[in-house]
Amino acid sequence: MKYKLISKSSSDLLRYLKPWRFRVFRASIFSGLNKIFDIAPEVLIGVAVDLVVKRNESFVASLGIESINNQVLFLGGITFVIWALESLFEYLYLIEWRSLAQKVEHSLRVSAYDHAQRLELNWHEKQTTGNISAILNDDVNQLERFLNNGVNQIIQVIISTIIIGFIFFYISPLIASIAILPVPIIFFMSLFFQKKLSPRYKSIREKVGILNSSIINNLMGIQTIKSFMTFDFEKGIIKGLSDDYQKENIKAISISSAFNPLIRMGVLAGFLGTILIGSHMALNNTIEVGSYSVLVFLTQRFLWPFTSLSTLIDDFERSMASSNRIFDLIQTKKKIINHPNAIIIDSLMNDITFNEISFNYDGKENLFKNFNLRIPFGSSVGIVGDTGSGKTTIAKLLLRLYEPTDGSIYIGKYNINEIDINSLRKKIGIVSQDSFLFNSTIKNNISYGITNPLIEDIEDAAIQSQSIEFIDKLPFGFDTAVGERGQTLSGGQQQRIAIARTLMRQPDIIIFDEATSSVDNKTEQLIQQALFDIRKGRTSIIIAHRLSTIRNCSNIFVLKDGEIIEEGNHDYLVSLKKSYYSQLWNIQTGKQKLEVNGSGS
Repeated sequence: MKYKLISKSSSDLLRYLKPWRFRVFRASIFSGLNKIFDIAPEVLIGVAVDLVVKRNESFVASLGIESINNQVLFLGGITFVIWALESLFEYLYLIEWRSLAQKVEHSLRVSAYDHAQRLELNWHEKQTTGNISAILNDDVNQLERFLNNGVNQIIQVIISTIIIGFIFFYISPLIASIAILPVPIIFFMSLFFQKKLSPRYKSIREKVGILNSSIINNLMGIQTIKSFMTFDFEKGIIKGLSDDYQKENIKAISISSAFNPLIRMGVLAGFLGTILIGSHMALNNTIEVGSYSVLVFLTQRFLWPFTSLSTLIDDFERSMASSNRIFDLIQTKKKIINHPNAIIIDSLMNDITFNEISFNYDGKENLFKNFNLRIPFGSSVGIVGDTGSGKTTIAKLLLRLYEPTDGSIYIGKYNINEIDINSLRKKIGIVSQDSFLFNSTIKNNISYGITNPLIEDIEDAAIQSQSIEFIDKLPFGFDTAVGERGQTLSGGQQQRIAIARTLMRQPDIIIFDEATSSVDNKTEQLIQQALFDIRKGRTSIIIAHRLSTIRNCSNIFVLKDGEIIEEGNHDYLVSLKKSYYSQLWNIQTGKQKLEVNGSGS
């Protein structure tokens, strides 16, 4: 494979830096000026030697300064100015590059996070939280460290190579040719090592993502680990993943470490050539002693920066591996997007119609095929069926978290694909089985996403959701912190807070997806009361395994293998003695035993 000097990750980063191009240019100028004044003292050494040797015939004397003392004072003043300017430009480039690195880091992290949260649910289900976290934190930080100093080092190596090379050729083309001879060799060696390191660091970033995923997943499931006493087992898994990460790093280190000694040998060859040939020429008066002094000192300044090239390439490749992961995320195309002429609507108070819907997950067998469903506005419908029958998928399709492969979903006269996604989801509230609460107060969780919420509205939502029943008993009431993922509250309390949060949005359509599946009977009764209170004036879709949750719905749909096999209210479906619904009802009420392997249990 032909190696490219500018990789995709490098070109992506350069394009991303365009808004700051003037700042990059200014920082680059400061870096260049700093290097120019950094090289100048070596030239002054030659001038000083020339002054001592030639006195009144020195270079300084040719400027019109005749007195030796004045020449020395002039040289001292120039030295002071050069050192002052070198220090000033070092300060300026440090300020520019570091502040630029912080701005780019901030922008990249926010852009990558925002893009990730807007990608379709299907993308998130294929990712791991740890890997996304590694991109947004570790990879962005790695790139920031390179922008902090790496770019400046590259610029200064280029500037010093050009300027010192020019001085060399001006003084002695022969010595210049010998001193510069190692440079192309070093350059091609750098490309060789860069090519070897690039896949290593890509693998390292992938492995650190896997390691982060495992650690985060274990911390989220710490209760299960403690319950099953699997500390040693999980430690072994983390140890194995960490070993893989360590071994990949060691492989990269073994390659990058071999680079530096080879570079030093090239530097030595150039330095020895300058010393030997330059000494011979100075002794034979072919070049001036002062010029020889300049060559000796500049050879070291010219070649020595190349000894740090291995570290620079190492940092560069680590950063480009991180850059590649960051821009892969940012450039991931959103599949569910707004129609070019999307309609913003203020109300979804209309009938919902699923018309000839076909759908499958990732090309698998169709879950729905020519599926039809109509839900009148203001009705409360229950959806029940076996696991995998498509109950939750109906909710996801309605929210446009997934797109059907065929068919259309209408709310009133509008195809939901024509409705602005923000206005669609804003008017559809959902309460899921696993209600996620944020690590904040009850008040902030109920008013989540609402600017300047009124405390009266928060209290009303708590009353309607039956949350007030336990909030009033808490020491700090609405200001009680719920902890990470709401862990200080019971499952039923979390569900009721989630219902209150949904009610704060005043949705026209509200979906309860297994909202009572993991709560006790008392909590279920409270939630059922909440459902009864809040369904007035809106469409309610209740997905449940527990038939007691949906028995009061105006209509119930029974799903099996992606098809509606039964429909009607509770009393009607129970009256059908051989209906699937009546069998489920009898099993849940204890009138019929569940059959296992074809026999009664």
